[in-house]
Amino acid sequence: MAPSSIRAPDDAHGVARTILEGFDKHYRLFRTVSAQAKQRFERGDWTAVQHASVERIAMYDRRVEEGVRQVKERFPAAVNDALWPAVKLAYITQLVNHQQPELAQTYFNSVATRVLDRAYYKSQNMFWRSVISTEHIESIQKTWTCYYPATQGLRPMIRQMVMDLQLANSWEDLRRDTAAVIRAIRTFLPRHLELHKNVQVQVLTSLFYRNQAAYLIGLIVNGHERTPFAVPIRHNARRELYLDALLMHRVELGGIFSLARAYFMVDMEVPAAFVGFLKWIFPDKPTAELYTALGLQKQGKTLFYRDMVDHLRHSSDDFVAAPGVPGMVMVVFTLPSFPYVFKVIRDSFDAPKDSDRKTVMAQYRRVKNHDRVGRLADTLEFSEVAFPLARFAPHLLDELEAKAASMLERTGDHVVIKHMYIERRMTPLDLYLRRAEGGDGEEALRHGLREYGNCIRELAFANVFPGDLLLKNFGVTGFGRVVFYDYDELALLTECNFREVPRAVHDEDEYAVEPWFSIGPNDIFPEELPQFLFPVPRWKAIFLEEHPTLFTAAFWRTTQQRVAAGEQLTFIPYPLTRRFPHAHVEAL
Repeated sequence: MAPSSIRAPDDAHGVARTILEGFDKHYRLFRTVSAQAKQRFERGDWTAVQHASVERIAMYDRRVEEGVRQVKERFPAAVNDALWPAVKLAYITQLVNHQQPELAQTYFNSVATRVLDRAYYKSQNMFWRSVISTEHIESIQKTWTCYYPATQGLRPMIRQMVMDLQLANSWEDLRRDTAAVIRAIRTFLPRHLELHKNVQVQVLTSLFYRNQAAYLIGLIVNGHERTPFAVPIRHNARRELYLDALLMHRVELGGIFSLARAYFMVDMEVPAAFVGFLKWIFPDKPTAELYTALGLQKQGKTLFYRDMVDHLRHSSDDFVAAPGVPGMVMVVFTLPSFPYVFKVIRDSFDAPKDSDRKTVMAQYRRVKNHDRVGRLADTLEFSEVAFPLARFAPHLLDELEAKAASMLERTGDHVVIKHMYIERRMTPLDLYLRRAEGGDGEEALRHGLREYGNCIRELAFANVFPGDLLLKNFGVTGFGRVVFYDYDELALLTECNFREVPRAVHDEDEYAVEPWFSIGPNDIFPEELPQFLFPVPRWKAIFLEEHPTLFTAAFWRTTQQRVAAGEQLTFIPYPLTRRFPHAHVEAL
């Protein structure tokens, strides 16, 4: 389209207004489903919780597709690059006094790249940096509430703090719970703590809902010290509420906010204010991960990309192959100074893998929508990402071109990767165990094998069978937790058929090369797995000590029956030792 056919500034303002209307609709729906988490929690409708989680993940892409369609239909000139500097300027003026400006800019980028049909790394018309400050945004909803233990008294303050949540359910025994919280505080804080004049407790106004729990998140401010805390709230069998624990260690709080779990549902008028509060609790956690944990994964993805570009600008090390055994499905590489791995699907898979690119991508989508229960790594999916060619070690570039050539394009001094997944870097479990064997000690070895079994067991209760259980497909996080990250053979537990190995009728059957019994496509023989999984006999012996029944068909069939019956199991994302003695729910 010729530039003369563009009706600027009318078209520019119209396009900008249409995009912002699309974003406002998206966030209105996003906030509605997040706010309704309170009612779902009060009802104990855990099935609805799962459905809402999946529905919310899909919302963003639907609204973007709708926005692209509306822009193209209403403004044919929008496909022309020449219009977009004016569109961007008009959009900025409309964001003044907006309450989610950073999210609206990300939405603008999503729509613009699709309207222009242009890879975003080439376009100069996107928001590379936020142009609107997110500090001090005024809102009707308070972000947090202050309480004053020195004047209110600790016990009345805790009661008031809980009652202000305005949960519809009755409490099982709030007096008992309050006493338990006070005992836990006194255990954690110094006995002779000096209280400053400004001592206060700041509590976020919205609970953080996930699965079968609601988390009250806050800070104790005493002088220059800020002590974070979280209080999980759960139901008993009568749908009465009780406080389950008090968590004050940052490592435990970090476990709650792990991206290997489902995203929180939080009612936020100004998300940046909630993220700013959380930064006091997690000063070292990337802002991108905090947005993602709140269910704003597209904003998290945008901020991650900015962080990555900044890191590349300020670092000089090369991308190299990631540590561990090379995969048969992915080429995996990393930048040693950046704590992530980059995974590119290979053009063809080595035997015995018989999958394809489409199936692998579908598996990653399945994991994104599934309850990851702290045992499945979360991923960021990217397309058309340009990396500096000079930053690739020659052997890595050779491997990518040999195994994933269709995903690469050289353009000038850049390598463009057309599609990839990015996730937090972990230590492959097989490497972790070898290091433990070589000097880290018996307890480290036993911990790794215990966690390996815990991961498999908890995934089973979440209706997940990993498929390929080899140690190299599991990683150990910085907190020592084992997580599964190889999804191409993942299956729902209810799709599998777990069997015992039939007894041989004749002695010669025991030594036959081929099985003497029929095997269906979904048949799994758990008792045979240990002989293939553990390269060191001592590892197998320790594992069977820690998990004597895990590789029996009976365990898997029983778990399968419980899952198929719709039993709602509870996955506790903090140490069970932190739970108060009155906690009811049987936890995994």
